[in-house]
Amino acid sequence: MATAGGKIPSPGYEGKTPPMPITPAVMEFQAHSAPLGIHFYRGKAFPEPYRSGAFVARHGSWNRSTPVGYDVLFLQFDAKGNPVKQQPFITGWLSGNGAWGRPVDIKELPDGSLLISDDFAGVIYRVTYTGRR
Repeated sequence: MATAGGKIPSPGYEGKTPPMPITPAVMEFQAHSAPLGIHFYRGKAFPEPYRSGAFVARHGSWNRSTPVGYDVLFLQFDAKGNPVKQQPFITGWLSGNGAWGRPVDIKELPDGSLLISDDFAGVIYRVTYTGRR
């Protein structure tokens, strides 16, 4: 039985270790956040911390009393390629009045900018970096 804040059990293995080979999750996403689009960034338009990381479009929940998702996260990896941190990259599609957008997928243009599709608002956003590098 899953508990609040706990891990979802493997069916048939409650209290036991599942047989090998098994690959445990290396990074988890909140239930119902719906991470639909994941893009591994290869461009150079964004500062160094974003290079070789991944952007995740979380479409968002539709059936939770407390909505989650409706954002784009950034996943940072260490030198060995292991995910070490996830942080908000773009937020704001969810407000007290509900959602006004739902990100679906992310693509990278040749200039290193990002395109983010939104099937709720029916638009594609272009994200560019204009600050210091």
